[in-house]
Amino acid sequence: MVTSRRLPPLNALRAFEAAARHLSFTKAAEELHVTPGAISQQVKSLEEYVGTTLFKRLNRSLLLTDDAEACLPALRLGFDKLAEATDALTASRTENRLVVSTAPSFASKWLVPRLGEFQEKFPEIDVWVTAALELADFAKDGIDVAIRYGSGDYPNLIVERLFAEKVIPVCSPKLVGETGRLRTPEDLKHFTLIHDVSPDLEESHPDWSMWLKAAKVEGVDGNRGLRFNQTSLALEAAMNGEGVALTMASLAAQDIQKGRLAKPFDLTLPVDFAYYLAYPQSKANLGKVKKFSEWIKGAA
Repeated sequence: MVTSRRLPPLNALRAFEAAARHLSFTKAAEELHVTPGAISQQVKSLEEYVGTTLFKRLNRSLLLTDDAEACLPALRLGFDKLAEATDALTASRTENRLVVSTAPSFASKWLVPRLGEFQEKFPEIDVWVTAALELADFAKDGIDVAIRYGSGDYPNLIVERLFAEKVIPVCSPKLVGETGRLRTPEDLKHFTLIHDVSPDLEESHPDWSMWLKAAKVEGVDGNRGLRFNQTSLALEAAMNGEGVALTMASLAAQDIQKGRLAKPFDLTLPVDFAYYLAYPQSKANLGKVKKFSEWIKGAA
């Protein structure tokens, strides 16, 4: 038999959990869309309720007290269970809707061209793709799964590695072959270099200067050329013969396969990051998530 218990206000618990995760009232306020003062007040009310201090307030930083550190795992588990219960309550309304969050470049150049295969296999599932650079807020935005390019270090989420990545040069097929003038990496000095400076790329993502150095090519200025803040625009310019683009192999794969792009040389540059599928534990037992996870790992 479950006995009724008086619990602290949910908003106070949410404020504390967010502040503890960020060790910052300001960042917690940004996440919960309130003011830092509101976070501070909620934490203060929780401290009064439990009768103990939760944070050590230093000059410009916060540290958790031992009591706060000890209760956090159970509190986070409680929020996960609440999310799981909420999913169960709304499952009948959204059981056939799968919301996928990913970066715009990956959505347009990798995921969308393959979604037809998923729809054909699972016609009962309606896929909603949300293309955004921000990290997915699974609870607030109703997102089921996220696909991200990075290190794979995503706390409190189930993370599944999809595939590693490498960087390759690509161009219009007209620039290579018997009639083209692009035969060796040294020939790049005669062509415009196309730079992909999309904000969804990691800071360590190789650029032309790094690629040229790795390929031991001299006499080519890796800083000159055209710059685009979207991968799709950089690849479109390359397809139109505007120059040679440096891009991630997975994002150019479909266009290479269809003959819209060509690899002028076989030189590739591996990168440390990879693509990952991530979702919260509360979504793990949903049939639509299991089906999507199985499908995308096979496609990858």
